[in-house]
Amino acid sequence: MALLSRIESALEASLRLSGAPGCPPRLHQAIRHAVFPGGARIRPQLCLAVALACGDDDPGLSDAMGAALELLHCGSLVHDDLPCFDNADTRRGLPSVHKAFGERLAVLAGDALIVMAFRELGRASAHHPERLPVVMRLLDESVGPPTGIIAGQAWECESSARLDEYQRAKTGALFSAATAGGAAAAGADGQAWFALGGNLGEAYQVADDIRDVVSDPALLGKPVGQDLLLDRPSAARELGLDGAVIHFDRLIAQAIDSIPVCPGEGLLRSLVLAESRRLVPSEGPFGVDRPARVAPMRSTPAIEPAGAARSGFKPSTVLGAGQAS
Repeated sequence: MALLSRIESALEASLRLSGAPGCPPRLHQAIRHAVFPGGARIRPQLCLAVALACGDDDPGLSDAMGAALELLHCGSLVHDDLPCFDNADTRRGLPSVHKAFGERLAVLAGDALIVMAFRELGRASAHHPERLPVVMRLLDESVGPPTGIIAGQAWECESSARLDEYQRAKTGALFSAATAGGAAAAGADGQAWFALGGNLGEAYQVADDIRDVVSDPALLGKPVGQDLLLDRPSAARELGLDGAVIHFDRLIAQAIDSIPVCPGEGLLRSLVLAESRRLVPSEGPFGVDRPARVAPMRSTPAIEPAGAARSGFKPSTVLGAGQAS
């Protein structure tokens, strides 16, 4: 089964459980609206790709970690869109949850998605229970203070914030949990994979900052110009558009160079490079000029890890489908 199909199946199972008899119908509808249709599912796909590259022999725990990451991400988007933060009317080309269901249900749906994420890991406790505490800790640290996504959102409530701290918490935390958690779920050393997730997460936030300046909301599926409007930290504002593009390319180079030695090392390098071209292309509706070149990225021939063919682990099926969020 392809990685994306595994993620969608896990998310559907989680939502069926949350919508069992007794759940207020509109709450369940709001939760489903937040999760489906999804964006690119980048974080869970990255988690599963790393687990597979590390030789995952039982995908039960890695599938649960992937679903948990996406539930957390969707919950954070619901809260991010609220009137007290971005006051966004749309998300992924559809009305945001608070526009479709009201502010009260949006708050509750976002809270529910956070709880559901941790429930997913609990349900997977039969798969390598000795690995579960490490995976659970990684998920916990990616959400709460001092450096999780809640802290990232809270930096917007401060009078000032360092751009790197803000971006590492708001976006990088879940990416680090995806790479480290995928490795830990497969029985590998999660610590060795933090740098990949951190660099990718920061690169994604920089790409989002760039698109906030150059994109069309109809193509992006959400409002643009928000960073300036809300006076938020932004790489494009702090470094200029050219500087942000240079910074993005540098982060992608660092991400590729940080991939640990593993059976799927070469393929992961190819995937990250392909995703970088999708996020900040040089041509097309989101195309930007490359004002300068960073140091060349190492190029390694793709090595297909064991089980790749049967699991659908291919460049065209990982990290490159759908929208950026």
